[in-house]
Amino acid sequence: MNRLQAIRPFGQRVWLDNLSRELIESGELARLVHEDGIAGVTSNPAIFYKAISGDVRYQDDLASLKQQPLSAEARYEALVIPDVQAACDLLAPVYQASDLNDGYVSLEVSPQLAHDAAGTLDAARRLWQAVTRPNLMVKIPATAAGIEAFRQLTSEGINVNITLLFSLKQVDAVWDAYIAGLTARHAAGHNIAGIKAVASFFLSRVDSLLDPQLPDGLQGKAAIALAKTAYARYQQRFHGAEFAALNAVGARPQYLLWASTGTKNKAYSDVLYVESLVGDETVNTVPDATLAAFRDHGVAAATLGQDLLAAQERLLEVADAGIDLVEVGEQLQRDGLKLFDDAFASLLELTA
Repeated sequence: MNRLQAIRPFGQRVWLDNLSRELIESGELARLVHEDGIAGVTSNPAIFYKAISGDVRYQDDLASLKQQPLSAEARYEALVIPDVQAACDLLAPVYQASDLNDGYVSLEVSPQLAHDAAGTLDAARRLWQAVTRPNLMVKIPATAAGIEAFRQLTSEGINVNITLLFSLKQVDAVWDAYIAGLTARHAAGHNIAGIKAVASFFLSRVDSLLDPQLPDGLQGKAAIALAKTAYARYQQRFHGAEFAALNAVGARPQYLLWASTGTKNKAYSDVLYVESLVGDETVNTVPDATLAAFRDHGVAAATLGQDLLAAQERLLEVADAGIDLVEVGEQLQRDGLKLFDDAFASLLELTA
């Protein structure tokens, strides 16, 4: 068992934060699934921009699409949906063998819809129908509009990866929406056992923003403290009385997914956001470099549930330093939306 496979017995699944035609057609994704136990794939506009702009495999298809009377967004979707379908098909055995718990592939709605609940709903439904794979996760941001859409999509039985979470307040709002969506679906007489959703909590961006404002002893620790506290709340909400009735009719908890796990500060371990947050019923989605680093020298241990009191004390110390973590979460979400929006605009320039 390699180092990545050693994470699995602790109940966490590792997903790859990358997707491209080269990754699929070269057999590399299949190798990662077989050898490293990669159990899912996430994507975003920046990932697809890099793939389409740098891989000749897309160029003939793009040239053909440009001869058709399509919008730039429709051309982009026509390029990437076959890749998403191929990744879903490759991971279908993982999906089936895990009782539908693993093997998901995420495809994001346009970030231009971040504050448009109706538009997000329409786009999510359209992508769900276009991909036509049960192990697709439609990816939407955790804005107020996105959370509203998420509740409705859950009630319709559509799998969602809700992303750009940076604060405990945001996470609580997402879980409220998930439970409300499942409750509405069950009340309408529909099956809820096959629905899967994850809540993508971003890590390194938190430390990158806060470290310059914190004393040395707190630097590099705020994101992990937030994650450990969020996980404690997860256990309370999904393994307590609140979720018990839904659980009894087959509902699945909404796992936390650790995102932005590539270490940005070179002074920190390059596997900091993997080693520190291994725990049951979670996902860690990692970029290629972090995957390679953990395969080389990462250590798997049940770390996520450890030192919760110390984590909570660190958050109090951050507050004592004059930092409002709710406002920080809002700022980081705005910044993240801007990055995705810029990447999506660059994508549409490629396909225009």
